[in-house]
This record gives sequence, structure tokens and C-alpha cells, in this order.
Amino acid sequence: MGIQKFKPNTPGLRFKQISDFDQITSSSPEKSLLVKSKKSGGRNNTGKMTMRYVGGGHKKRYRIIDFKRNKFDIKGLVKSIEYDPNRSARIALIYYTDGEKRYIIAPDNLLVGSHIISGKKNINPNVGNCMPLSEIPLGTTVHNIELSPGKGGVLSRSAGSYAELVAKEGKYCTLKLSSGEIRLVLATCLATIGVVSNKSNSLIKSGKAGRKRWLGRRPRTRGVAMNPVDHPMGGGEGKASGGLPRSRKGIPAKGFKTRNKKKHSNKYIIERRKK
Repeated sequence: MGIQKFKPNTPGLRFKQISDFDQITSSSPEKSLLVKSKKSGGRNNTGKMTMRYVGGGHKKRYRIIDFKRNKFDIKGLVKSIEYDPNRSARIALIYYTDGEKRYIIAPDNLLVGSHIISGKKNINPNVGNCMPLSEIPLGTTVHNIELSPGKGGVLSRSAGSYAELVAKEGKYCTLKLSSGEIRLVLATCLATIGVVSNKSNSLIKSGKAGRKRWLGRRPRTRGVAMNPVDHPMGGGEGKASGGLPRSRKGIPAKGFKTRNKKKHSNKYIIERRKK
């Protein structure tokens, strides 16, 4: 995955950096796996705007993704790697031997024409294969990790993310996430081998405000530009900065822990993420 840069022929191209889409092999999605996606524009069911800076954007259709990977012991053929407007990672279209088609989160280095499989045991830890954590060798990088067996993957699904299997003890496995957090996960939970595709997504730069509008993101007003009645950082004479950074509701923005200390899953987190 590479980054495409442009000559500064226009102001919008001067700092623009986008993906070169070299991994994508098909520009047309599978119609049977598309559903209509309706936009709210930041409004609730009564029409009141409850979320600011949301609206507009290009029309999208949602791709149905197989996060559960529950077609066990049935081989699948990677038919194409595609762009998904609803997520940062690429998706792969899989044709299974029983005739069913499914989309999965595409791992990096997954090639069109290769075979993948999901199963409980006796499966090689190749890129794209899905198996329980108890069957995966130590030191393997995985993604799309379940927290509850059978409910589908919830961890490490965005572009370039992964977790490393560092230990197994009893009915739990120890994972080190890409954020630096170390936590316990049940050994019966499924995970997919490999790193999520599109690792260069963090290097993308819009280059102009219009590209943000295409994504459905409206202009955001800075807190220091508001009045004190609207934001804790507002007000002041001239171009005064707004003191300690905090949100519109007064919650500190840097270093303040917002996680509930009584959350039941705290006992599974061995080490917090690195700052």
C-alpha cells in the first residue's frame, strides 16, 4: 500500500495525499451483499439536530461484512479486493465452495485467487484463515478478534491494526493490541490471521475542505472562537486562547481518564495503552 502525491498545480493539490489503491482489483461491488444506507444528517427521530458537524456527503451503500467467520471447514476463494466507503480497511469478496458469497475484512498481503478457511483446529495459520486463539501459535499477528465466542470480531478491525498473541494460560489468551494495551481474551474466541489492509491510511491528507464535505463532515467551529456562553474555552479580548483544553461540556481533553472504574471488563486488562 502506497501514498499518491500530486504536483501543486492548484491549492487543493499542494498538500493532498491519498492512497494509490494498488491492492484493489475490482471497482464494482457484489450486488447481493449491498443494502441501502440512510443518512440522518445529525437529526433524531423528531428532526432535531442532536449531532453537530454532520451532513451532506456522497451517497453510500453498506457492504454486509462477515465478522463472525462461522462457515467452518468450507474453503473459500478470494475473488477480488474492493474499496469500502464505510470503513478504512479494504474488503475481500469470498466465493465459498457451497456457492455462498461473503465479504470479509481484507488482511494485508491477501492475494486474489488464494484460498482461505475458517475452522476449529488443524488449520494452517496462513493469512486470511480464521481459527480459535487456542489453536494459533504464539507470536502470530491477528485481527478481527472476538470478545465473546460466536458474537463476531470487534477488536482490531480498522486499517493497519493488529494484535499479537503473546501468551496462553488456562482458558485465557493474552493479546498485545497495536495501541500497547495488554489484555486477556477467552481462548475459544475466533481471530483472523494477519494485519488489516491499507496500513498507509493514517498518512492520508485531504488537501482541501471539499474532500471533507464529500465524506459528510461539515465545518467544525473551534471552541476558542465561541463566546463563553457556548464553550468553556470561548471569550477573551482579541485572539485570546481558551485556557485548559476541554470539551463543550467541560471535560478535560488531555490526560483525563473517562473510563468507568467499575466497568466489569477492567479485570481483563493487564496493562493500559501507552500514551
